[in-house]
Amino acid sequence: MKIPDSLKKELSAWNNGKGIDLESWISCTGNYSLAVGYTTIFCPKFIEFEDYIFRANEIDNQMLKSIRGFENQKGSTPKSVEWVINHLHIADIHHNGCEDLTADKVILLGESLKEIYAARLNYLFPDKPCIVEFYKAEDREDFEDYQLSFWQAKHE
Repeated sequence: MKIPDSLKKELSAWNNGKGIDLESWISCTGNYSLAVGYTTIFCPKFIEFEDYIFRANEIDNQMLKSIRGFENQKGSTPKSVEWVINHLHIADIHHNGCEDLTADKVILLGESLKEIYAARLNYLFPDKPCIVEFYKAEDREDFEDYQLSFWQAKHE
């Protein structure tokens, strides 16, 4: 993995300027609570519901209301319902407006998540191929526009 340029400066400051590798840096700065939380993003649960596949643990009343609401919108298709329910804004992984958010980090995360989701969906649903999309913002610095989503290929 190519380390984002925006992170290299921070890594190189460790060990009296000798630097540190990414895995060692995580072991020095991370915590287990965040590591557990990140599993919901990096190893998500997927569920089949009716003719859909969603990123979810279960279909609760709120999610069912969202699904039906999107289904009832003019021009709605199974693809559009799966896309909107499954979409993830990369910048929303941390809502607190992290100062270290940069385009190179958002792109690396989005591309990595695309690979992870594609592999996991293929593993869990080999007979229901899915298309995973990482949408990159036209304006490189518009972090909210970087999104990941997926839908079943049969809904194309």
